[in-house]
Amino acid sequence: MVIMDIAFVVAAYLLGALPFGLIFSKAFTQVDIREHGSGNIGATNALRVAGPKVGILTLLADVAKGALPLYLALQHTPSEMLISLIAIAVFMGHMFPVYLRFQGGKGVATMLGILLVWQPWVALGAVLVWAAVLFFSRYVSAASIAAASVLPLLSWYFNGSLLVIGVHAFFGVTVVLRHCKNIERLLAGVESKIGGKT
Repeated sequence: MVIMDIAFVVAAYLLGALPFGLIFSKAFTQVDIREHGSGNIGATNALRVAGPKVGILTLLADVAKGALPLYLALQHTPSEMLISLIAIAVFMGHMFPVYLRFQGGKGVATMLGILLVWQPWVALGAVLVWAAVLFFSRYVSAASIAAASVLPLLSWYFNGSLLVIGVHAFFGVTVVLRHCKNIERLLAGVESKIGGKT
């Protein structure tokens, strides 16, 4: 059983590490999105560099790769610890993919997929925060930072255990840290907006 559990965690990491933004951009446009825009492999850069079709496909695939292992884990085990490890593994896989020398995305869409299956009310609350900040600011980065930052509070509000709250805090801190360059650009007033350059 322990070997199976370890194999499950490793498989979750390897699934999370699949760089769908890069795969779709090369397949549909022959463009390496790492060489354009922000250089990120996530849905936002895919949208800006390779167009709406690639952006939407990337978003859906990155959400799905977070959701699938958590769905299987919840069917496989009642262990909150194992489920937490699988969630962390797929999340870290997206951000530090072995296939791309550990240079990956920022984890937001994959984190959403995890939460939709594992803590759907937390996911809904985070999406509402994300949408509100995006509506008023038009900054995807600011919306992502805000949504990630409220995860521990939402988890606590919806009666998450200390372990689950801790995992959500880990997600939140990691996403914010991955947005350090965006924070610098926001403070400098040069961050790209949806529908405009700055």
